[in-house]
Amino acid sequence: MKKEKLLLWTLAAINFTHIVDFMILMPLGPQLMRIFEISPREFGLLVSSYTFAAGASSFLGAFVLDKYDRRSIMMWVFFGFFLGTIACALSPNYIILLTARIISGLFGGLTSALILSIIGDVIPDSRRGRAMGLVMAAFSVASVFGVPFGLFIASLSNWHAPFVFLAGLSGVIFWMIYKYIPSLTDHIVAKSNKPTPIQVIRRVTGNANQMRAITLTIMMMLGQFMIIPFLSPYMVANVGFTDMELTYIYMAGGAFTIFTSPWVGKMTDKYGKVKIFTIFMTLNVIPIAVITHLGATPIPYVLLISTMFFVTSNGRMVPASALITGTALPQNRGSFLSFNSAVQQIAAGMASFVAGLILAENINGELINFNIVGYIAIVFSLLCIPLIRRIKVVDVEAVTSIEETVDPKVIVEK
Repeated sequence: MKKEKLLLWTLAAINFTHIVDFMILMPLGPQLMRIFEISPREFGLLVSSYTFAAGASSFLGAFVLDKYDRRSIMMWVFFGFFLGTIACALSPNYIILLTARIISGLFGGLTSALILSIIGDVIPDSRRGRAMGLVMAAFSVASVFGVPFGLFIASLSNWHAPFVFLAGLSGVIFWMIYKYIPSLTDHIVAKSNKPTPIQVIRRVTGNANQMRAITLTIMMMLGQFMIIPFLSPYMVANVGFTDMELTYIYMAGGAFTIFTSPWVGKMTDKYGKVKIFTIFMTLNVIPIAVITHLGATPIPYVLLISTMFFVTSNGRMVPASALITGTALPQNRGSFLSFNSAVQQIAAGMASFVAGLILAENINGELINFNIVGYIAIVFSLLCIPLIRRIKVVDVEAVTSIEETVDPKVIVEK
């Protein structure tokens, strides 16, 4: 159990770095829009470029992740992410920063699929909710420590400083990967049985259950990432927050989810993934509706709503990830989760890009049409509830074939 905990803490650290790298750009949005003199549309492209690149690399990763030792490929991927982070730290202008974000996304996107693959390989389904809760608590730590600290050092120096901090932290985590992630090769099949890229694609697209899981991922991302990238610019331009006061939002939301994320994982294992997901997804639409209609508002009220947004967003993600991970067999898990990660990143990128097209600035510098974005996000979120009820978890012990032609008789709903 000690080795398992060290493994999960290492995966959580990887997730923390990846999340901070992605999230830190959003609260830096007001500064970057001023410094580079860019519009909401150009800032939306800056955010979405990372996710589009991550989606592309995750798609290509689907053809190779199941062919190699999980530990070895994680080390190579994380080293590439480290180089991309350094490139962001050294970027002197918008175009070069955009290019650096693409590099970071190319490698950062693969870490998500690898983390889920390792959890799926090592942790049995009966304890997978708890494992997901621990690893996803990295989002909370990123919110309560990573992002505020990044903004703090940015205020003392400049916007480059958070990426310098992340590059140094990545060096420590690289050592943790080497030390605590064991060699994982049981998923590797004989060379003669390795599927071709076309077979990998057909295996996923021909599996109705996995396609429903991928559709769920798309709907969740559209319901969230039309809101998240523009939350900070909206709070500054419309609600009246200062750049430094933005840290309150992330600290409050992160502080609560540090405790709620593991709790949600335990509730997921106890009461079922679908039930817990339905509760938190239903609750999640409330803060979405309120946040997208805020004007000048007292800070305590904003923190109450934004914290509810963070807690419910994290609460729906824990059971959904546990369920989606269980729809694939170990031999095909890396390929499927890489596909799913690709779809997740592309959907998130499309959401932020489309939201950037809908939003505009008025003569006072305020963002308008955020309420329209909120309505669209709510519709996509609510559509996830009936969809998740149709997704099943594969009973690994009942399936003996490497080919994932899942028969309804050998799948059970958890």
